[in-house]
Amino acid sequence: MEETDVQPQETPLRFEIEQPDDYDQYLLRSRPEIVAVLRSLVQKRALVSAYFNRGSSFLLTSVLQVNMESGELVLDCGREEAINRQALLADQLILTAMVDKVKIQFTLSKLAETQNSGRAAFSAALPDKVLRLQRREYFRLSTPIAKPVKFVTTLKRPDGSALVVEASLLDISGGGVGLMASPALAALLPRGGMLTECKMTLPDEGLLVANLCVRNKFDVTTRGGSRYVRVGCEFIALPGARMSMVQRYITRVERERKARLSGMA
Repeated sequence: MEETDVQPQETPLRFEIEQPDDYDQYLLRSRPEIVAVLRSLVQKRALVSAYFNRGSSFLLTSVLQVNMESGELVLDCGREEAINRQALLADQLILTAMVDKVKIQFTLSKLAETQNSGRAAFSAALPDKVLRLQRREYFRLSTPIAKPVKFVTTLKRPDGSALVVEASLLDISGGGVGLMASPALAALLPRGGMLTECKMTLPDEGLLVANLCVRNKFDVTTRGGSRYVRVGCEFIALPGARMSMVQRYITRVERERKARLSGMA
């Protein structure tokens, strides 16, 4: 499978499906509904993150088949054989994906080895519930050029050494951020990759520290002919206090922007 990768997690993740008191209304328990949602992952060729070892490890996969009659689904293997073996030993995995801006989560109790079109794959029993969370649209704020927001995080090189990288934010919302990255930096940020302890100083608000997941990348060419890559990243389990900081920053900057435009009219 292309773009399949594995990243260790240092910060425990919290999943909505593990918080039934808060998200029970979004849980589907009807077998036909569950099968329909899982088949949408196949049809959309959605990238699925499979977390295990209490969220400390994950691999990127996709749902290949959903069989209602046999009560089984088939998943693609990851590209790292060692991680595949670890996943097979896991007693529980939590899988999460986005389809048409709807978050999908479900839990699998155990994986088994199987074949799909002559290639190695995983099989598992269909989940007994699926979380389907329709997220409200977040207002995306383009960050002010006069007061840029800097982004700093530490990546691990293939040899295990640390690499501190910096970038500027192009935009920010309650759902995540867009980074302005050079092609060289963007190459170090694979889709589905996790970025932990990312630091962003929001002017007049303070230091925002967040975990992010790289969701998309696309090339941009400016009118002057310069090129960069916009790297779209999603906030992962952002605490309420930090989300409030983001929303305050967005509200204040947008209010100031509207006031300037009104004064120019």
